[in-house]
Amino acid sequence: MEDPQEHEPSTAASVLGPGAVPIVLWVNGEAHPLLVEPRTTLAEALRGPLGLTGTKIACDQGACSACSVWLDGLVVASCSILAIEVGERRITTIEGLAAGGRLHPVQEAFIAHDAVQCGFCTPGMVMSCAALLAENPHPGEAEIRTAISGHLCRCGTYPHVIQAMLALADREEIEHG
Repeated sequence: MEDPQEHEPSTAASVLGPGAVPIVLWVNGEAHPLLVEPRTTLAEALRGPLGLTGTKIACDQGACSACSVWLDGLVVASCSILAIEVGERRITTIEGLAAGGRLHPVQEAFIAHDAVQCGFCTPGMVMSCAALLAENPHPGEAEIRTAISGHLCRCGTYPHVIQAMLALADREEIEHG
């Protein structure tokens, strides 16, 4: 008699860890081979071994958006994604927005409109605002409010962020860093 389990696909998942495992993260256009424990979040990998401290960890629960980065162009909370789950996807951090020694227009607008306050939420807000601008070069106030709605700013700089983004939206041509 034939064993029925012989033809069934394997349901056993591969187990990684508990020790460090090799991965490659594609960050800001460069490949970075790393050894990380499977429990390491993307935010921890960026800040720790890669030294990209622009990404902030505040709540560590995905609720405040301070750790926002782009994953294949989409804004994500990097504290809620394990580094080993990223795979081949491309990561852009706040450090990756500047190009050729020049700040991204959103970074410049935040400075010009005093939208940085203590600066802890700023990188995540800039990442969300830059993603909005890439999608819609002339957003209105409602779209801007939606883009920053998941961000917790303890200083209350939301009006300055909205002013900065509206100033960018009023520009005829917007350079996208």
